[in-house]
Amino acid sequence: MTIQWFPGHMTRARRQIQEQLKLIDAVIELVDARLPLSSRNPMIDEILGDKPRLIILNKADLADAEVTREWLAYFKREGHVAFPVDASTGTGMKEIPTQLKLLMKAKIDKQISKGMNPRAIRALIVGIPNVGKSTLINKLAGRAVALTGDRPGVTKGQQWIKVSKEMELLDTPGILWPKFEDMNVGYRLAVTGAIKAETLNTEDVAFFGIKYLAKYYWTPFKERFDLQCDQPSDFENPDEIIAIMEEVGRRRGCIISGGRVDLEKACGTLLRELRAGKLGRFSMEAPY
Repeated sequence: MTIQWFPGHMTRARRQIQEQLKLIDAVIELVDARLPLSSRNPMIDEILGDKPRLIILNKADLADAEVTREWLAYFKREGHVAFPVDASTGTGMKEIPTQLKLLMKAKIDKQISKGMNPRAIRALIVGIPNVGKSTLINKLAGRAVALTGDRPGVTKGQQWIKVSKEMELLDTPGILWPKFEDMNVGYRLAVTGAIKAETLNTEDVAFFGIKYLAKYYWTPFKERFDLQCDQPSDFENPDEIIAIMEEVGRRRGCIISGGRVDLEKACGTLLRELRAGKLGRFSMEAPY
């Protein structure tokens, strides 16, 4: 099964980015620290070419810290400058202008050598929907200049934003690629809320999330829902995963007539708590 997902505004955004590239000095690419590879748009390299780039692992407060360290080492090996931030609280944000200046040092030094006053660095900020671009921009600017929301697709058009005398940002709508060839990528994005709920079946998404949590983060998962069952012996056995989902539903009062568990409601409850960070810090993939 291939997931098709390419709203019209994303097609326009890609075209508009390509039109603005000649004005751009550097790129700030935001990814979700919980799934840094799955939340990287594979089309971005093709679109941006060799523009200098920072890779920022946002929502690092929600990710497994040890796995994040492994991702930073991975990106370093790949030749990228990468670091974690939490745009909502501002943790790590001071590193962005510092790293941008380092990235543009050769160009700035050249301007100074010619007796010019270096102009503000013009940075394009890109990332998939709901990765936190607008929150990051508002934190950098120190004021609400970009729309924010806990759902994908809030930003619909481009806008230039003056962050300081030394930095200007071009905000763009989140861009996903035309289709997910790997279903696991689609499910990871759905679990963390990067794609709209109706794109995939809620129960399928929740089951994917449960299977992953039960395998890699069983203790915090079990404690959050006060589960009495044991860790599954076979993570590919759907009966064991359904049994866990039913217990989650009972713990959250998702009961319908006859004492049966409302699985759809239970799945929605699980995903909301997971996305809000109430299950603790977790990462959905590792670089190995």
